[in-house]
Amino acid sequence: MSQWQDTMEALVRDRERALLSYAYLVCGDPVQAQDLVQDALVRTFARERKGLTAVKAEGYVRRAITTTFVDQYRRSQRWQRVQHLFRPDAYAPDRMGQVEAGSEVADALATLPPRVRACVVLRYFDDLTVPQVARTLGIAEGTVKRYLSDGLGQLELALGPLEDANTADAARAPVASRRSQEGNER
Repeated sequence: MSQWQDTMEALVRDRERALLSYAYLVCGDPVQAQDLVQDALVRTFARERKGLTAVKAEGYVRRAITTTFVDQYRRSQRWQRVQHLFRPDAYAPDRMGQVEAGSEVADALATLPPRVRACVVLRYFDDLTVPQVARTLGIAEGTVKRYLSDGLGQLELALGPLEDANTADAARAPVASRRSQEGNER
């Protein structure tokens, strides 16, 4: 056998329990501790190191246990932040339960492109004005108006005539008819 194999066998034979205990202290899970020790042994003995004794190898293995655990933790944290991008069928929990939008409205909003949807939600759910929506999103007011027009058009196709649109038209009609009557009287 080569020297690195002898060193690894001596380390595992004499210090396996201590290494597992150390890994358990690092991660808190006995199964993960075994995996960490195995990964650390592979990392330590994957390449030849001149003059590696069992005592020095234990230091390398302990360091590898710690770095492997930290790397796995960081990877899992990154994955948690982006996993929703890879699972389109999985729905995130509804943190906005207080928002009173029927499921039909929510489904219709889901069909809108992201910027159009943001404009519609900010304008009609958050009651922001067009200039406020423009400042919030960092786009021009004309662009906001265009997105609102497109969004309302798509929502009307999905939901039918919108109440607010009908109410606004009805409110404008008497004003227009009063103006025409006033013009005829003069």
